[in-house]
Amino acid sequence: MMSIENKTLLFPRGGVPNLVSNDWQIWSGKNEQADMPTLTMNSTKVLLPFSMWLTYADTQHLDSALMSQAKQGRVGVWFAPDDDILKHAQCIEAGKALWPVVAAHFPIFKDGRSFSTAALLRNRFNWQSQVRAIGDVLIDQLLQGARVGFDAFDLRSDQNLDIALGQFDLFSVATQNCWREKRTQLAA
Repeated sequence: MMSIENKTLLFPRGGVPNLVSNDWQIWSGKNEQADMPTLTMNSTKVLLPFSMWLTYADTQHLDSALMSQAKQGRVGVWFAPDDDILKHAQCIEAGKALWPVVAAHFPIFKDGRSFSTAALLRNRFNWQSQVRAIGDVLIDQLLQGARVGFDAFDLRSDQNLDIALGQFDLFSVATQNCWREKRTQLAA
């Protein structure tokens, strides 16, 4: 079994699934707000909570150092399941030019609200950059996640990467449209 530590399962649209080094730190933002600008100044790429980005943007505290890091592609955001991205459409549209990676968090595997976040990003916002699944992500969620718009997955540490890589080949026919391709037209 391959180790998941510091690996991301990447499945780009039109590409094949593969493992890549994970160079993004997911930052919880809890009790650390004062340190956010310094954290982004080091060599790590950081995914900040979307709610934190909104707080800083709403209070005009997106300082020049943080914006500089964002413009260099070193800052992205992650969405909690209850983040209302439609309510913040203007911020999401502006984020297209700043965030090379956005993520949707699964706090527990049976909470599927983050599938809707990925679908909204791809379909309503025409998001072209990476959309990553983070949190309690299991192998069982990969195929559905890829269909709605995820193209990167940070699997839970107890998941088997060898099995994960084979999940996308389980079905050769798609009977529903998805972000990746049109559905297969079955002969009547």
